[in-house]
Amino acid sequence: MTAQAAETDRAAFAQEWQEWHEQKEKVLAGPHGFLAITGLHWLDATPTRFPDAPGTWSSTADGVVVELADGEELTLEGQVLRGRHEFGVIEERASLFPASGDAVIEVAKRGGYDIVRPRHPENALRLAFTGTPAYAPDPRWALAGRYVPFDVPRPTTVGAAVEGLQHVYDAPGQVEFELDGTTLRLTAFNGHAPGSLLVLLTDATSGVTTYAANRAVSIDAPDADGHVLIDFNRAANLPCAYTDLATCPLPPAENRLRVAIEAGEKTPTAPVLTSRSVPTGGAASAPAEGTAGHDGP
Repeated sequence: MTAQAAETDRAAFAQEWQEWHEQKEKVLAGPHGFLAITGLHWLDATPTRFPDAPGTWSSTADGVVVELADGEELTLEGQVLRGRHEFGVIEERASLFPASGDAVIEVAKRGGYDIVRPRHPENALRLAFTGTPAYAPDPRWALAGRYVPFDVPRPTTVGAAVEGLQHVYDAPGQVEFELDGTTLRLTAFNGHAPGSLLVLLTDATSGVTTYAANRAVSIDAPDADGHVLIDFNRAANLPCAYTDLATCPLPPAENRLRVAIEAGEKTPTAPVLTSRSVPTGGAASAPAEGTAGHDGP
């Protein structure tokens, strides 16, 4: 390859990375993205009203219930909700997003707990966001690897950004790759697209130039021979890097690398500090198994 062709390829690589990064930032800082979250409210059997959401909320054996007072309403999938509404049992890592004016009120389950997490476009954290710093994209960090499936998926328990919370994911296998002559392996969870993978990791840059708790790398589905591309330029911050109102999973122990991955997103502006612990006496149940989400997705 000529020097000019190599430079063209490098420029195209950088442009693709820039488009990926801009799209990620757009979602994060969107009107109802994670930077718009104003509260993380843990539900239990006691009906409770919160300052940033209409209605009185509770968690029952039949799922999440809201009691809307006169003059209050929510809209969900085109249906206007008034009075008492039962959302039913929400699956682990699933969310519903009823609207309230220009806000949405996320109703979800995380780590076996029902939660309400309002998202308001005027939230100060969103309005103050100026972008996420990152290493310059470098093709050196787009590494060829191999997917090694387990005989059967392994339920894997990991901690969470919220103290006292755990997530359980099915790990279908590991990805292995070479870096500076050393073979490294990372346990992979199922990604969002069919057949794709998601790797959560820390490395020697974590807590130095990159966010201390975790970063995530999405990997396209392996080919017929198990070949994968692990592009660490796209090692991305999870929402907990920006806000303490996220419940993100932490990497499994074997994914805590001792080498420095000097690629991908760096530590963002310090998040708003709030409580990150699960309240005692909440409506907890055993965490469910499933696919990985960015908040534990």
